[in-house]
Amino acid sequence: MKITEHVTEEWLKKQKFEVSRDLIDGVIVKDLKSIIDGRGDVIELWSLPWVEKENFMVPKHCYQSATDYGVTKCWHLHEIHIDQFTVTRGKLQVVLVDTRKDSPTFGKVNSIILGMGQPRLIKIPNGIMHGWKALSRPEVIVVNFQTEIYDPTDELKFTWDVVIPEVWEPKNG
Repeated sequence: MKITEHVTEEWLKKQKFEVSRDLIDGVIVKDLKSIIDGRGDVIELWSLPWVEKENFMVPKHCYQSATDYGVTKCWHLHEIHIDQFTVTRGKLQVVLVDTRKDSPTFGKVNSIILGMGQPRLIKIPNGIMHGWKALSRPEVIVVNFQTEIYDPTDELKFTWDVVIPEVWEPKNG
């Protein structure tokens, strides 16, 4: 049975998802080091030693995408490939929903901010529904180190408000 076979819009609407500060099982958020000097800065985005030491995956496909300010791109999940991405310009809210029935964190939701103020790399295992919202102008740039070559048949897409539409930042008050 596929890990995503049960995930439909109807099924998602019936679930009670809970925002959690504890990371969803299998998700990794790695702080990246920025080396700054009088000429500028350098940030290491991905490195082979992280595969063995920190459980990241070797990418087979790397791309950059831009999301305009205020735009929410979601929801989707993958049966096969694993996303590993970082922000190289701007600030991004990433929201993760564990839809894997056999996971110890099934039903948990994480909201994670990625941006240049605190550069980080995030690994999102397959079966975890995710999306993002661009929080800074003029756009947010994301670089993704996917574990597989992009295949549109491996991407299950859902409407942005199928679950927890109130999770998206900013929260005023």
